[in-house]
Amino acid sequence: MSATTAARTPPAGSPALNPRTRQLLEGPVTSTLLRLGAPNVLVMVAQAGVGLIETYFIGRLGVDALSGVALVFPVVMLMQMMSAGAIGGGISSSIARALGARRLEDANALVLHACVISVGFGLLFTAAAWLGGRALYTAMGGVGGSLQVALTYSGWVFAGAVLVWLFNALASVIRGTGNMAMPALVTCVGTVVLVPLSPALIFGVGPIPPLGVAGGAIALLLYYAVGTLWLAAYVASGRSVVAPVLHGFRLRPALAADILRVGAAGAVSTLATNVAIAIATAFAGAYGPAAIAGYGIGSRIEYLLVPLVFGLGGPLVAMVGTCIGAGRRHRALSATWTGAALAFAVTEAIGLAAAAWPAAWIRLFSTDPAVIAAGSLYLRQVGPFYGFFAAGLLLYFASQGAGRLGWPVLGNLARLAVAALGGWLAVRLGWGLPGVFAAQAAALLVYAAVNTWAVAGGAWFGPVGWPRTPAALLQRSGAS
Repeated sequence: MSATTAARTPPAGSPALNPRTRQLLEGPVTSTLLRLGAPNVLVMVAQAGVGLIETYFIGRLGVDALSGVALVFPVVMLMQMMSAGAIGGGISSSIARALGARRLEDANALVLHACVISVGFGLLFTAAAWLGGRALYTAMGGVGGSLQVALTYSGWVFAGAVLVWLFNALASVIRGTGNMAMPALVTCVGTVVLVPLSPALIFGVGPIPPLGVAGGAIALLLYYAVGTLWLAAYVASGRSVVAPVLHGFRLRPALAADILRVGAAGAVSTLATNVAIAIATAFAGAYGPAAIAGYGIGSRIEYLLVPLVFGLGGPLVAMVGTCIGAGRRHRALSATWTGAALAFAVTEAIGLAAAAWPAAWIRLFSTDPAVIAAGSLYLRQVGPFYGFFAAGLLLYFASQGAGRLGWPVLGNLARLAVAALGGWLAVRLGWGLPGVFAAQAAALLVYAAVNTWAVAGGAWFGPVGWPRTPAALLQRSGAS
């Protein structure tokens, strides 16, 4: 029997494919990615709306309230990115690969493993915030009223960290089966409910007393609590492709390790991304407050591109993972390059438009001439490289699905090194803001180049060798 035939032949006695799994294995690549990606974009927009809603209402409490919450925001975002993107990606990848290989028993067992791991991380974040919050927020510049607000808000939000982790774990479980619509529905309904709930708890209404910033945190936790129950009920109802097995459950180190192997690598990548942003802000700060503001406003476009990329990245994790599990490596690679090309085309168009008319974006947030000049400089230099950033990020998601994140993590660390070294040289050698921003552009190009070189060179199937034709790569892996 040939290697190709063996790769496509399911194990004897294996269960029939679920229609959703079959779609990931056999549906048209481009239309399947676009159809599954639309709900993901909606989820990201809704989640961004949750933060904007809360910030808007808390801002009405005064400067101390707004600055105090701003101190906590980066830590909350780190938790979100780790629970939904890093560990969440590991969960989706593990389930998709198990389903592709028709290991339904393992896929079902992974549901509770995902929940146990997430509870552990949630408790860790709670302990870290409660024990180290004051030192962290003070180091970030919190004093007086803003520090007290930060401690109050942080105390409440991280008291419910387990809810955030469980919500994202269950959403990742469902996405791993190829179902992007259910997490999107829960998130969007929750956002609609949060609009009246947040101000009601912050300012008080009827018998509810005004709770201030604590009310904003409580509203957020209620959103996650109800969403978690909804997702858990869906998974347990039998309507999902996978279902938790409670009777006789025991932790299986191999399954937990499969999640953490991908998730831990994603966590390193997430940390590197956040550090790169902090370093860029610090180097821009060497040229004054206007430079910081201009960079901050300009770089918001990069943040807005992430939901678009995740829209394709979420289903790509499921599709690549399922295909790898089923031995359909040719289809996994085809889906990867299709997704990367789509992401590059859309985001490069946005980046080129931002570079051509940068002031139109900057003036939405500031009319200060120095801010407009700094932000416009950033967009002119970095905007044309947004497509490379998106392509690199799509290849990261695809590598999550393949369960091979070593090279994408190195790519992100290389991005961090180029941004840090280039920015430092720009400041030390007097190259000014143009030098700092040129380093950011080069860092995005390096990120895309490392990820492209690794995936094209066969990093998913063994040692990287370059150049390799697709035929040679697949022959080496013994796959269809």
